Formats: sequence, C-alpha cells, structure tokens
Amino acid sequence: MSKIEKFSTEIAGRELTFEFGRYAGQANSACVVQYGDTVVLATAVMSKNLREGIDYFPLLVDYEERLYAAGKIKGSRFIKREGRPTDEAILTSRLVDRSVRPLFNQDSRQDVQVVLTVLSVDQENDPDIVSLLAASCALSVSNIPWDGPVAGVRVGQINGEWVLNPTYEARGKSAMDLAVIGKADKITMIEAGANQLPEDTMYAGMEFAQKHIVKLIAFISDIQSKIGKPKESITFNEPTEEEKAKLVKLKDKVNAFCQSKMGAIFEKTDRHAQAEALDILRNEVEESLKADNEVTKEERAKGLKMVDGIYEGESRRLVLDEGKRVDGRAVDEVRSLSSEVGLLPRTHGTGLFSRGETQVLSVVTLGSPGDEQFLDSMEESGKKRFMHHYNFPGFSTGEVKPVRSPGRREIGHGALVEKALTPVLPDKEKFPYTIRVVSEVLSSNGSSSQASCCGTTLALMDAGVPIIEPVAGIAMGLITDEKDPSRFKVLTDIQGIEDHNGDMDFKVAGTKNGITAIQMDVKLDGISLEVARQALDGAKKAREQILGVITSAIPAPRAELSKYAPRITTIRIDPEQIREVIGKGGETINKIIDECGGADVIKIDIEDDGLIFITSAHADMAQKAEAWIKNIVKEILPGEIYEGTVTQILKDRNSGGEIGAVVELAPGKDGMVHISEFSQSRIRNVSDVVSVGQKLKVKVVDVDKERGRTSLSVKALGADSDLVIPDSAVDTSGGFDRGGHGGFRSRPSGGRPPFRRGPR
Repeated sequence: MSKIEKFSTEIAGRELTFEFGRYAGQANSACVVQYGDTVVLATAVMSKNLREGIDYFPLLVDYEERLYAAGKIKGSRFIKREGRPTDEAILTSRLVDRSVRPLFNQDSRQDVQVVLTVLSVDQENDPDIVSLLAASCALSVSNIPWDGPVAGVRVGQINGEWVLNPTYEARGKSAMDLAVIGKADKITMIEAGANQLPEDTMYAGMEFAQKHIVKLIAFISDIQSKIGKPKESITFNEPTEEEKAKLVKLKDKVNAFCQSKMGAIFEKTDRHAQAEALDILRNEVEESLKADNEVTKEERAKGLKMVDGIYEGESRRLVLDEGKRVDGRAVDEVRSLSSEVGLLPRTHGTGLFSRGETQVLSVVTLGSPGDEQFLDSMEESGKKRFMHHYNFPGFSTGEVKPVRSPGRREIGHGALVEKALTPVLPDKEKFPYTIRVVSEVLSSNGSSSQASCCGTTLALMDAGVPIIEPVAGIAMGLITDEKDPSRFKVLTDIQGIEDHNGDMDFKVAGTKNGITAIQMDVKLDGISLEVARQALDGAKKAREQILGVITSAIPAPRAELSKYAPRITTIRIDPEQIREVIGKGGETINKIIDECGGADVIKIDIEDDGLIFITSAHADMAQKAEAWIKNIVKEILPGEIYEGTVTQILKDRNSGGEIGAVVELAPGKDGMVHISEFSQSRIRNVSDVVSVGQKLKVKVVDVDKERGRTSLSVKALGADSDLVIPDSAVDTSGGFDRGGHGGFRSRPSGGRPPFRRGPR
C-alpha cells in the first residue's frame, strides 16, 4: 500500500476531506472525499491505446449507488443486488460528465473512464457535489491530460438568506436549489430548480456560488501541486511533414473552391434548401478533387469534411460580424410558434407544441393516489406523484434508429421538465391525483426538452389540472470568437446546428413570475457571469413571448376533467377508525371493493392520517363506497333509525330460550333487539317474527360506550315500523322470563390488522 495522504478544509461549517493512497492502487488515480458522513470514491483510468474508427473523445462517467452506503437491503424478494441505475444515479453521472468533459482535449481518442462509487451517505449531504469534487481531484492529480480542476457548490435561499451546501432538510425549505460548477473565473455547468424566482435572484445566487468555488479551486490546486503526477502527452496519429504539407495544399484548394459559393448557400434560410445546396457543393468539391490526379481517395474524404468545417466557420463569422444566423434570424429572435390542445379523443389531456421544426406531443394521464411511484433508492424513500417521461425516436430527426429503453439523455430531459413543472402543481390536498405526462418528440431541430416543458403545460391545462401558472422553456446559445473570447453573441432559441456548432446550451424554464428550472452546459472551458446574465435576460424575453402563444391556445386550466378521467372522492376519518374500515385481514375493505365493481372499477387508498381517497370513473360505484365507509365510521347515537340485517338469534345460556336478535347496523357495528322490544304484545319466540338474513328497521334506544352495548327497538318506531307480528307469535300467558334486558355488546373488531391500506 502506498503512503496515505489526507487534506482537509471547511465549507459551510462542515469538514471536507480528500484522501489518497488507501484504495484502488491500479487506477491512474483514486481519491476518497468525505463531507459529513457522506463518502465517495473516485477513480480515473485512461487506456494506453487509441480507439480506432471514432470521431469523438471517448469519455465515460459512471456514478455507482451502493445500498450498503445507506444501510439498506434491496426491497425486492428475489433480487437483492443493485441492478439498473436509478434515475437519480443517471442524473448525477450526467452532472459530473457535463462538468468535466469540456476540459479534455476533444481530439484525443484514448478512452477515459471516471467511476464514482458511493461508500457512505448520511442523509444530509448530497453525494452529487461530493462526487464532482472527487472526480475533479482524481483527474487533477492523475497523469491524465485534463485542463482542470473544477469545483462546485450547491446554493439555497431560505427567508431571503443564502445557504451554502444546504442539507436535504434545508433544501426542502429553500426557494431555490442551485448547483454551480466551474473554474476560478468561469462556469462550466449549472443545474437549478426554483420556485418562480426572478432573474436577478438567480444571478445573485450564481455570484454567491462563484465566490466559494474560487476557494475550492485553490484548495484542489494546492493538492495537485503537492502530490499530482506529471501529465502524459496525448497520443495522436500525427502526420508526417510531407502529409502536413499535402493537407495544407488540400485545404487551400477546398477553400478557394468554396469561398465564392458559400455566400449563396447562406442566402437560403430554409434548412432543407440550405442542406441541399451544401450537398451540391460537396459533390462539386468531390468532382473537382477527382479531376486532380494528385489527390488520393483518402484526401478526397478529408476534403469533404473540410467543406463542413468551412460552412460551420462561416456560420459563426456571420453571427459575430453581421448578427445573422443560418436561418436568417436575428440573434434574439424566436422561431415560429404554435400551440394546440385536446387532440386525442380518449386521453385525459393533450398538448401539441411547435417551435420551428421542433414538435412535441405531450399526453397526461391522471390516476389514483395509489398509482404514485414508490422510491426506494440509496438516497430516497417515499412516493412521487408527478412523473414526466420523454421519448426521442429516430424518426424525429429523419433517422433510422432502433427503439430501445430510454438512455441517459432521455432520462435527463424528462427530469428537467419534472423540475420545471413541479413548483406550479397543486397540493395533494387540493388535487389528489397521481399525474403522469409523456412527451413524444415528433420532430426535432433544437431544444426538444424545452418544447416538452411547453407541451406539458398545455396538456396539464387541457386535463384540468389546476396549475398555479403556465410554464414555458427556451434554450439560449453562444458564439464566441476563438481568437478573442471577450467577443461573443448570445443566441435565443438555438436550433440543431447552433447547438452542435455553438459553444453553449443554456436552458431556462419558468413562468411570467420567474424561473423554475435551469440546465446549462458548454463546449468551452467555461463561460463568464456576464454571459450567464445575458442568457437569463434573453430567456425571460423569449419566455414571455412563448407564454403568450400557450395562453392563446388555452387561457387557463379547464374547469372540468375529461369524462374519461377517474374522479376522486375524499373522506377524512379518525385514524383510530382505520382498522374498522380495513377490517380483520383486509376483509372489510376487500368486500367494499368487490361489491362496488372490483379493483378494475374502483380504488380505495387510505393514508395514515385518516385521509381516504376513493377513485373511480363510475360515479355510482364511488358513491356506494363512500356511503359504505361513512356508515362504518359513523357514531351510533340514540334516536337514530337504521335498516339493518339480522345476523343472529340469541338464546339464554341457562334456559335456552330466545332472548333477542343481533342486528348489523353497519359493517362492524351491531346492536340487539331484546324480545320485549319487538312488539307492545308479548311474543313467544324471536324466531317467530324475524329470521337470520332478514332486513329489519330499528331505532337506537340506548348506547353504552363504556360497556360497548347498543340497545335497539322495533316497537319504539310505532307506526313507522314495517314488521308484521303474526297472531300465532303472540303469547297471552304472562310476563317476560327469558333473560335480562340490558342491550348487546358489539362484537370486537378483531384487533388492528397488520396493514393500513386496501388493495389497489
């Protein structure tokens, strides 16, 4: 084992410790970071060989949750080891990946993998920022070429005061949850959720974060200076001097051929017409190079790639020099917009949103509270009532692509929309439905995630979900001068080529009142706070325009739900009465469900606080179940009249003579009619006037709560009684002598069952 070295600092009143040398000695580097009792191991490994046949930098970041870190064993009865990454794990992987990727040389073709293994979680300090710091330090001290370090912090705001790295509990009280990652003077990544906060507040949060990032960068840089390994040189397939000369000559030929024709391509503002003109230019270049005997087949292929490079370079020049974009728009101009709702006949709500060539169909499904998603991960336990799922099929970009389970990108975009819409959803008490929205990207040319925000807003309002405010989203871009980074233009509503060829993707979602979500990543080594300021201001202006289009399609949530959506009836009972509703072993609740149409027709969900939700698309069945439950929990009072069912004929223990009848007034609630309470006349036997299973109208004459006895009477009904006493049942021989008259002790409930919820 190599020498163990530790370095510590303090942030937000908690110790932050970096340890090296104890674990994973065969990795290029390994770093263990502890913050509170949250501990993450980061390892970084670079392959020795180039990966052939690829045109991108092969970086892989994996965040590995371990249930032992939280002292948990997987809930499944059959599978006890960790399996597919949770959504939370995927989102953390993306957070770290997007933060460190821009600082690698993108021309490298050597595989690099960063693995983040969570060893301990304290349920206070989120492992995501700890993982980012661990990854940054592991890469910094390794021999892997990387232009770091970066550092990150989380910022909250409670009662107007900034909170650095708030705990989970504090984040629940915060108006914002802002994660900022960057270098000493630049930001490389932003993730934020907020409760409709104004742009000025969000910007101030970024400034606050940057001050603390500077301190962490200095701390990690000091560690690197003390124990860091020398960086390796990146291996390239370097051309010979002769090959370099040929490439320069080839580039001059392609440039000379394209310069006079590139302007005509940009005169076409339609994307497809422009793409067709570019294809024609490629063909012309290829034919020209074929005619040149000095140009080989491999060089022709390189020449065609140069055409794309010239096109991209010219598109950037037009933005910086002329303020003109490839589709002819001004830098702050939004593409054409349209919104529609109510397109599908049987769904609970639909919204179709289009921005330029990006088109998203969002569909809402409303379910019972029992349809909530159960969370049981390393960090989370509980339920989730709002879900947004995002699908991005190949046809949306005109490509052939196998349909597979959602990837990291789909999970990330789905979560971003969830984050953007959650602040405007109604409370469960007001709207107890479980809400699932699926956004289908039907056509994509830039920022389909933010189009999904808009489509989801439309669908929710079409479904009658009483959201507080409509939400819209927009993606901002950036073009910088490679020679002078201080010269830049921020772009509003970037399309595909501006995302691919630009320097930033800054997504902002919110309402007319303020921001609800941000996600930003860059291809540069970071952006300045000034760029962030301009992006926030431009996004606000665009958002207001988009909200106008949304509200022109549907001004407010519909007053009524779709006729195909289930209706939820809410009842609140004393929590001590829950066992009466459920019954022994679930007998009562199952009987209610079975006699009200079955589990396919009705769902009954019971919360621990006594709140009961009855969900059904059949109003008559819901009413029947509601009345049934109310009867169960209703307090029996003297003077009330019931129509019950005779369940038993009681006999005297000594004489064997019949002394009365037990009548079920409601499930679990009985009373007794003494033989003397059937008629003003004396009757010989109870069985002469009633039988088990018979419906009997009775009046409550006495309730003894201490002894658990309820006394009933038929004769007290007087003329309202519908019981016919046959003459043969009347005894004219004398007084009563068959047992006392003291009411009936209700049968015990059988004890509280081992569960509190009926089947769904």
